[in-house]
Amino acid sequence: MTGYSGTPLVKKLGIKADSRVVLVGAPKDIPVLLADRPPGSTLVQAGRGPGDLVLVFATTRAELTKRLPGALARVDDPGRLWIAWPKKTSGQAKDLSEPGVREAGLAAGWVDFKICAIDATWSGLCFARPQHTKRQRSGR
Repeated sequence: MTGYSGTPLVKKLGIKADSRVVLVGAPKDIPVLLADRPPGSTLVQAGRGPGDLVLVFATTRAELTKRLPGALARVDDPGRLWIAWPKKTSGQAKDLSEPGVREAGLAAGWVDFKICAIDATWSGLCFARPQHTKRQRSGR
């Protein structure tokens, strides 16, 4: 699906062939938005295990605080973590916004480097581990 910029969502998020994408707390329409992902990539909506890209959704600071540690633990190296929150214009926004998302990611020791519109409801901020804290890739 093409977003506001004309760039497909899977490209905005950086989903590549053979990627394993883990969704945490995702609304039910998100897998549909990711249906045109590259060949060989997989979408994991439940269960365990690492992912090259972990996409966590939260509407409140409390929800993000609860979901973030588990989501971070699932990001394989050199993977990325996307944190999504409702846009103010969505009518679903509560106490979580871009500054709160950035603060949570930075407090966990990660660095943010990209932001995008996921759809009309959600925005996302992408994080990666700092270069000096890269860890070994886990076996799958």
